[in-house]
Amino acid sequence: MRFLVNGKTHEVEVAPGEILLWVLRDKIGLTGTKFGCGEGQCGACTVLLSGRPVRSCQVPAAGAAGQPVTTIEGLARDGRLHPVQAAFLRQEAFQCGYCTSGMILSAAALLQRKPDPDEREIRAALNGHICRCGVYGRIVKAVRSAARARRAGTVK
Repeated sequence: MRFLVNGKTHEVEVAPGEILLWVLRDKIGLTGTKFGCGEGQCGACTVLLSGRPVRSCQVPAAGAAGQPVTTIEGLARDGRLHPVQAAFLRQEAFQCGYCTSGMILSAAALLQRKPDPDEREIRAALNGHICRCGVYGRIVKAVRSAARARRAGTVK
């Protein structure tokens, strides 16, 4: 099957019933997408499929073939971090980092559709993402910071 991941085409063999998460990690080698619960409940495996956040552990690989997939590795452009990635660093919005890629991708999708979300909208967009370290407050601050930076044109 042919997959368009982070702007590059990949031809890979896919077993019947195989999920997108394992194609990304094991066949394409993009390990930033994490396996968490395997049931779509924790958010660690979130990627963008045609611009929408999805739990890759629940997406049949065949259903994603031909659609653009963005992983954490593909969010930065031209050697520059995405505003949400940069804000997570500035706000220290992670500890162990296991949830970080899924949180960042969901936040990036939110800012794409809603450039100035309030705290309620940020929390709603990140609902279902589990941070075992409990840094939710810093995560919300990071998303708000990224939104402000984008609006002000001060994205570094």
